[in-house]
Amino acid sequence: MSGPSTYQPQNAFLKWFEARLPIGGLIHSSFIVFPNPRNLNYWWTFGGILAFMLVAQIVTGVVLVMHYTPHTTLAFSSVEGIMRDVNYGWLLRYLHANGASMFFIAVYVHIFRGLYYGSYKAPREVLWILGMIIFLLMMATGFMGYVLPWGQMSFWGATVITNLFSAIPIVGETIVTWLWGGFSVDNPTLNRFFSLHYLLPFMIAGVVVLHIWALHIPGSNNPTGVSVKDKQDTLPFHPYFTVKDALGLVVFLIVYMWFVFYLPNYMGHPDNYTAANPLVTPAHIVPEWYFLPFYAILRSIPDKLGGVIAMFGAIAVLFVVPWLDTSKVRSANFRPLYRQFFWILVLVSIGLGYLGSRPAEGGYVIASRILTVYYFFHFLVILPLLGLFEKPKPLPASITESVLGKGAANVTAGAPAAPQTK
Repeated sequence: MSGPSTYQPQNAFLKWFEARLPIGGLIHSSFIVFPNPRNLNYWWTFGGILAFMLVAQIVTGVVLVMHYTPHTTLAFSSVEGIMRDVNYGWLLRYLHANGASMFFIAVYVHIFRGLYYGSYKAPREVLWILGMIIFLLMMATGFMGYVLPWGQMSFWGATVITNLFSAIPIVGETIVTWLWGGFSVDNPTLNRFFSLHYLLPFMIAGVVVLHIWALHIPGSNNPTGVSVKDKQDTLPFHPYFTVKDALGLVVFLIVYMWFVFYLPNYMGHPDNYTAANPLVTPAHIVPEWYFLPFYAILRSIPDKLGGVIAMFGAIAVLFVVPWLDTSKVRSANFRPLYRQFFWILVLVSIGLGYLGSRPAEGGYVIASRILTVYYFFHFLVILPLLGLFEKPKPLPASITESVLGKGAANVTAGAPAAPQTK
């Protein structure tokens, strides 16, 4: 927990303002002196990277909206106008389009890091659930954003995905008609998706605030999974972790800019540079790469309703992971069997992503079914049973011991705490 703020304003105006709206104290206690486990590694920098990418997507999106026209006869040409006629419009669009991919890369790393180190376990269940809500909102936002250029893949992707809701008994057709705003994907559909695509990022920002709030109650998990026991186990957020996060962000931005300037269309689909045509169906309709694992699960089930249930079930099962994992040990560093099954899950997820990009035929469908079964088997069977039968390795007595070793930790524990800031 951050505890009461020790922030002291440095001039009369700041003292006056702080007495009426203590924002400075809130920032100081939450992002300056907030104690973090001293053994956090670079996998924890992806939280800060995600916050940066959310801001970047909102800023570039707001500017792009100033030049975009949400109408089926003008949307495609307005995007081309942004690319060709707006000053640095090509840069803004490539930043936004590739930023979505970078956003999902970071969030998948963030999720798998949480699964590896057991960051979903008590007392962080609500923190995990809020993260999954953010993930769902990101998926909805990404899908609707993919429709806005109104290219061939945009149009047919929207047609295929929205049609899935028709599999829902009784109310399915009504839901699809409401989503379309009529009886086919047309101008009302584009306007609905444009409106929601603009709104949802601000909803994501709101849930992110709750996510950070939920994080600051129990504090961050750490690679050992051992709880903080005393002040020796922690360091203030600034300067130690701000510098570390800044370095991680710089490395991430180098990769991001490499795609923006050298491979801007690598993660897109060439069919989306052709204007939408309801009379010409693409040979192979695929969503953006970050939806492909769930798309593979959808197509692996021969029944339409079953496929929809499996696809949404693949996301829903992540919400209940804190209660499926019965082990008392958090970190996979001390769970040798779980660590092996974790890496199998990573490979299965990558495999599903690959299969989602392939035609739904022959061996691809069989492989998708096998990996889909394993995906659910991991969460619903392996995870509960491992906690009952796995023998974990001995845990360190404290975070300090895991960093400095047992002897050094004992000496440090007996010595007065060193000043953490100058």
